[in-house]
Amino acid sequence: MEIWTPQSWRSKPILQQPNYQDAAKVTAVEEELSKLPPLVFAGEIRELHRQLGEVAQGKAFLLQGGDCAETFAEFNANKIRDTFQVLLQMAVVMTFAGGSPVVKIGRMAGQFAKPRSSDLETIGDISLPSYRGDIINGNEFTSAARIPDPERMIKAYHQSSSTLNLLRAFAQGGFADLHKVHRWNLGFVKNSPLGERYQHLSDQIGQALTFMEACGVNSNTTPQIRSTSLFTSHEALLLGYEEALTRKDSINDEWYNCSAHMIWIGDRTRQVDHAHVEFLRGVKNPIGIKVGPTTSSEDLIKLLDILNPENLPGRITLIARMGAKQITEKLPPLVQLVKREGRSVVWSSDPMHGNTITASSGYKTRSVDAILEEIKGFFHVHSAEGTHAGGVHLEMTGHNVTECIGGAYQITEEGLADRYDTFCDPRLNGEQALELAFLIADTLKSARGL
Repeated sequence: MEIWTPQSWRSKPILQQPNYQDAAKVTAVEEELSKLPPLVFAGEIRELHRQLGEVAQGKAFLLQGGDCAETFAEFNANKIRDTFQVLLQMAVVMTFAGGSPVVKIGRMAGQFAKPRSSDLETIGDISLPSYRGDIINGNEFTSAARIPDPERMIKAYHQSSSTLNLLRAFAQGGFADLHKVHRWNLGFVKNSPLGERYQHLSDQIGQALTFMEACGVNSNTTPQIRSTSLFTSHEALLLGYEEALTRKDSINDEWYNCSAHMIWIGDRTRQVDHAHVEFLRGVKNPIGIKVGPTTSSEDLIKLLDILNPENLPGRITLIARMGAKQITEKLPPLVQLVKREGRSVVWSSDPMHGNTITASSGYKTRSVDAILEEIKGFFHVHSAEGTHAGGVHLEMTGHNVTECIGGAYQITEEGLADRYDTFCDPRLNGEQALELAFLIADTLKSARGL
């Protein structure tokens, strides 16, 4: 292979990039970013790699979730807190049911860029450049808003920095105390129309906490009771931004992308001879690869050869996004291939992207039933193949939005307009996400033979 540098991707073909009008301005912004402090640190990245290695070996479970795309307009402390809170609530339920640690990764503090199926968006007789996320252009359907502006990268950096500061404070400052999280779950169970379904598991968690307290294991004696770890992730799409935040670690002389702990590539940018794969092969972060119905066995093995030639556990997470109707048909051959080749990977289920539909009202939406069906299919495939169903990857928010239909509160197609706030894809609201956690818990318990 050619020698890798943080700039070597620039000699490769590249897709899904904005058409900036002023190249000199882009260069100036990238140079400014390269002088700013890293958002995350190499030691944190290595710790996530270690924890994902545990997931790859079936000793832990991965919960990855957050916004489809972060925005500048919706940036506030309450929104960050609410999404973090739901992730904590889900993790407690899954940890107890699965009897193993849950590695928590947020789609936060950097998930600003979005791939698009077309370079243009047309409304009526007017065609404008597609909205590609707030780090690139604006969502408003005007000529001025849709012009890609490199200065947005600076704003995205500072918003990511503020988000990370708040997440670290929440994780370490007592907000994540297990007793507090359990009380939140008690409230959810009490108020949910399907609460009786979750009551037994909730009671068991309460009994376990009471027993631990009686044994002297509490917030004062055990730091793990009152604090937690949350890592960040996003799609590494805008490579100029990613390169600018890539730094060489002074301890081991390796390159790390310090924009997030984990980064991933999607279906539209995983070409083995293109720029995104070239960039990712050289950074030491854990890497996610979206695996869809069009992923061929040949391409998957090539990607694993390029991105993880040493076959390190925790380096690669394969994020399966097949759709509820295709998961049991399309996933098994890939799982069998990876197992046969002896590749160490984390298998995670993204039940969101393959289940997007358009409601009669014109809103893009997803059915909670279809999401759950794909998750069940994912677990079924791994059970049949003797491999480890390692995690879930959800687009979700802590806010009470109405973007996905179904769930205990039965959001209907007619109700989508009530609080449809997303700029891109529909997200699970907090109640729907927590419902899924309780339902996934049943599957985790079955996997343990309970």
